[in-house]
Amino acid sequence: MCALLAMLLPIAASAQVPTSAPGGNGFKVGEGRLHPFLELETRLDTGVGYFPDDATADPNDVSDDLASELVLRVRPGARLELPSSRMSVNASAFLEYVRYTGLLTAPSVNASHLEGAADLTATFNPDAPLQLVVSDRLLRTDQTRNVALGAGVLSLFNELRVSAPIKPGGGAFEITPEASWAVEFFSPVGESIPVGCEEDVCNPLEVDNFDNSTLHTGLDGRWRFLPKTAVVLDSDLDYRSYFRGSSPDALLLRVSAGLAGLVSPKISATAKLGWGYDFADSGGSTLIAQLDGTYMFSPTMTFKGGYYRTLSPVAAYGLYRNDRLFAEARTLLGGKLTLHGLATLDLLGFYDEADPRSDTLVSLDVGADYPFKPWLLGAVGYLLGSRSSSVDGTGLNYTRNEAYLRVSLVY
Repeated sequence: MCALLAMLLPIAASAQVPTSAPGGNGFKVGEGRLHPFLELETRLDTGVGYFPDDATADPNDVSDDLASELVLRVRPGARLELPSSRMSVNASAFLEYVRYTGLLTAPSVNASHLEGAADLTATFNPDAPLQLVVSDRLLRTDQTRNVALGAGVLSLFNELRVSAPIKPGGGAFEITPEASWAVEFFSPVGESIPVGCEEDVCNPLEVDNFDNSTLHTGLDGRWRFLPKTAVVLDSDLDYRSYFRGSSPDALLLRVSAGLAGLVSPKISATAKLGWGYDFADSGGSTLIAQLDGTYMFSPTMTFKGGYYRTLSPVAAYGLYRNDRLFAEARTLLGGKLTLHGLATLDLLGFYDEADPRSDTLVSLDVGADYPFKPWLLGAVGYLLGSRSSSVDGTGLNYTRNEAYLRVSLVY
């Protein structure tokens, strides 16, 4: 289920931690290595936020469209790999300065800010039948997880997770209980209210009303009844509450089961079916499903595609349903040049009996990565995000284009 939640995140190319080339690079730390890196990126972004047309105007004035800007990003960080038979550690962190140059939208300079991320995963007894995995993820980004909100929002998210994979016998059967606690806080990027916005969900200046906490428990199981095919069971319970505002709480149970494995030597697939139900005031429920597959055309070219139907907590409405179609391709040319493409279509339905809301999201991510040297990597890409909503206002109806050029120095 965690993988499904990750699929719901907006495309965030700037939040990737670069991988280092194989070999003896990095600083030796015990039995592991520390890999520092520095990324420099130039991005032309047509959706940085909402700003008044005049730098001296009242910040509460309305803004017709998302502002465009040339954005400079500087991202220093490090990645730690520390293997051990008793406790293995994987960690990464970066701090990112996002500089709005003001060349296209002068008032945007004042919205320059810091972003960043930190991940830590410690696995106790990684080779034993009973493991303990403790992880924490901290993220500050302008790509929020909250699909009810529009553009021009900064999110500060942190999640602490504990799981205990149990693999008795030869590992054919695996069961994983887990628990987590996550909090998310919001703040506006821009200084204006989008034109036509009459609700808090499209007003970046009111997004702190949706600060929230989520308690999660889950129990996942897998039984490999054939060498390359398994029966899978996912179950989880989420309790979402809000620190302020009038968003309804959610107590959401999701259970699904199905099959996962190889259909042929080149094709793998997952098929699951289940149900989600909210025990809180909304009483919302729906069928949930997953059907996806991967085709390995060659050792250097893969294609993925599929369909997800999920039910998740969300601010302002309590619950939302998402029907997602996606297609992805990735290939390696000449042993160095990596090309990738990802297209998604999300059909969102929000649970609001008084005023039902539906949104359509279209996303595209295409790009190329090339290692000029083991320590020098280059990337270029384009991202498209288009959103249309049954709720009026430019804050929820927009198109965002992003083109970026990135250079990474990795040791």
